[in-house]
Amino acid sequence: MKLETERLLLKEINETNVEDILRIRSNEVINQFVQRKSPKNNYDALQFILTIKERTRNNETFYWGISLKNQPNLIGTICLWNFSEDRKTAEVGYELLPDYHRKGIMSEALSAVLNFGFNDLHLKEIVAMTNKFNENSKGLLLKHNFILEEGREDEGFPENIIFSLKKNI
Repeated sequence: MKLETERLLLKEINETNVEDILRIRSNEVINQFVQRKSPKNNYDALQFILTIKERTRNNETFYWGISLKNQPNLIGTICLWNFSEDRKTAEVGYELLPDYHRKGIMSEALSAVLNFGFNDLHLKEIVAMTNKFNENSKGLLLKHNFILEEGREDEGFPENIIFSLKKNI
């Protein structure tokens, strides 16, 4: 499932993306806001890719690598996952290498994924969890009309805040 924007290709990741996934998921700037087990080597990155491929096959996730149209390398990822049982709600997750921050890239990618989620998957709500200190992420979500869910907690992640966007009917 490929999505295309003015500057970007959002494409499925595969085994050829091992080094890009390692670079993205082990980046210290990104990981200061994300609690996860980061890959230490190509093998770890490959295991992650194989897991994502299986979850995609099982319709548990839609996961895209982000690249500029004129470059083969991935500069980030974006996904829809954690679907509700009735498949009306999903969570969006994203990450972008710091060299590409503040250039509108993630905003462009998020617009494409929101459009896909609401119009192709017929979601009613998309939620996003972000670290309360991640100003770039909070700004991105607010720019796309997400609303901070005051008092709602991301269980097990006390540093996170939750935003949601409901489909306009």
